Amino acid sequence: MAKAHVYKRDHINTDEIIPARYLNTDDRAELAKHCLEDLDPDFVNKAKPGDCIVAGEDFGCGSSREHAVWAIRGAGVQTVIAKSFARIFYRNAINNGFYLIELLDAPEKINDGNELQIDYKQGLIKNKTDGIDINFNPLPDFALEIINAGGLLEHIRKLTTD
Repeated sequence: MAKAHVYKRDHINTDEIIPARYLNTDDRAELAKHCLEDLDPDFVNKAKPGDCIVAGEDFGCGSSREHAVWAIRGAGVQTVIAKSFARIFYRNAINNGFYLIELLDAPEKINDGNELQIDYKQGLIKNKTDGIDINFNPLPDFALEIINAGGLLEHIRKLTTD
């Protein structure tokens, strides 16, 4: 079961996800300590492994830093559910083995603290707190293969060694 951390605003950028002052490392555990700290200073204390971030449009806009995905994954977040994602952030997420869910009415159907159960293959979020089912378009199989392999490099490595 995942707890939702909802930020009902658009254009949460990569500098808010992981501030530039921490880009001197690629250590995910270190980056995780600062995930969303300028947006929500208490996020890392509230978030538990398996939780979700829910946001508005254009999540991950700004500079094209993979560190943003690494910080979120390092914090143990299982997915980000947003109305839309910046293209580079979206691709960085898949390339790094991280599943994103695009859902136009996410902030309207999911409230802060809601308990969610997600079926990525079927494209279904069960909002256990509010007792509703929310459908989304699941990622295509090729993207799932990359994510399930742990990212693009691992996927390529697997293809070349099989």
